[in-house]
Amino acid sequence: MDALIKVEPDIQQKLAILGAEAAEEQTDAPATQSIQRGIRHETGFIYGAQKTGGGTARLFKVLQTNACRFSCPYCFTSCAIKRQRTTFKPDELATTFISLSQQRRVDGLFLSSGIVPDADTTMEKMLGTVERLRLKEGYAGYIHLKLIPGASRDLIARAVELADRVSLNLEAPSQARLSELAPDKEFAGDMWGRMAWAAELIRRARAEGRPAARSLTTQFVVGAAGESDCELLETVQRAHRELGLWRAYFSAFKPIDRSPFSDQPAEDPARALRLYQSDFMLRDYGFRYDELPFDADGLLPRDRTPKQVWAERNLHDPVELNRASRSALLRVPGIGPKSADKIIAARREARLRDMSQLKALGVTTSWAAPYVLLDGRASAVQLRLW
Repeated sequence: MDALIKVEPDIQQKLAILGAEAAEEQTDAPATQSIQRGIRHETGFIYGAQKTGGGTARLFKVLQTNACRFSCPYCFTSCAIKRQRTTFKPDELATTFISLSQQRRVDGLFLSSGIVPDADTTMEKMLGTVERLRLKEGYAGYIHLKLIPGASRDLIARAVELADRVSLNLEAPSQARLSELAPDKEFAGDMWGRMAWAAELIRRARAEGRPAARSLTTQFVVGAAGESDCELLETVQRAHRELGLWRAYFSAFKPIDRSPFSDQPAEDPARALRLYQSDFMLRDYGFRYDELPFDADGLLPRDRTPKQVWAERNLHDPVELNRASRSALLRVPGIGPKSADKIIAARREARLRDMSQLKALGVTTSWAAPYVLLDGRASAVQLRLW
């Protein structure tokens, strides 16, 4: 009988496998139209991520390996799912990225991984890739590095030192919910505890003037474990307060063929959009968690933004935009941080009297009109009756 010969995939084959599977990782809050139309922004292994100041950055999104010791029933890297497994060696992956960067095809790296054989070995391989880029290749551009649950403190410290952004996927809002999604993982220590280490290391490095990651993020799987929006956002608020979390990402559950959750229905992407909008309210708009418009089941409305629903219930007196404080402006639907700042700057030059002026300042006037006065006058609009 002939011996079985295993052929190692070449670089392009590894790239096709590990780049495609990395596309499952969320790196942006979706735009409303994109959510509604189901548009994806990935092109192979290159993803157009939104920059904080506007525009997009082309990130090389890839896994170090798609092999994993865990059997998480929702996850595409689960060891319970039969699929082709492969791994990038650190030098292979670094060389591949540098080639793409030199061709001006990518602006940065987003590196994640399955976990095999253990957390520290996986983290060491990922750090090997990043160290090759930073120390041998002299790459000074953007790197987002995932932290591995359960990794040792010195490895997390090295990640914080080398990357521009670090993140760890909490996946669920609590141990009870995590036990449904990832029964072999431990929420308090291996996941939240590692994020707390990263947050502490970032704060200490900044205080001492040393290089450190600029931000810390996380991601949740939405709709696979029966969690409510209330549970998710309570955990997010805690992460903002205790960890200095920069942003939470929400991935609407999609069943994977041959997985233990393959018969579960996909979650409505609109639910993820409402979670993003609520997180922005907590992070950027000055709202408290207990002000969010949850229903009796702890869920947010789907047909309108949470800020619109809050305004319908609470914003009974119209806001005079020529006098309102920035915090009051941010309570008005259709006015965000940028448009609030533009309103304040514009009214120093002249009084605002017309909706067309607001539209030019970036306000969504159809949302704002029922709740504002311009020089003492309301716009002729009809409020919702129910």
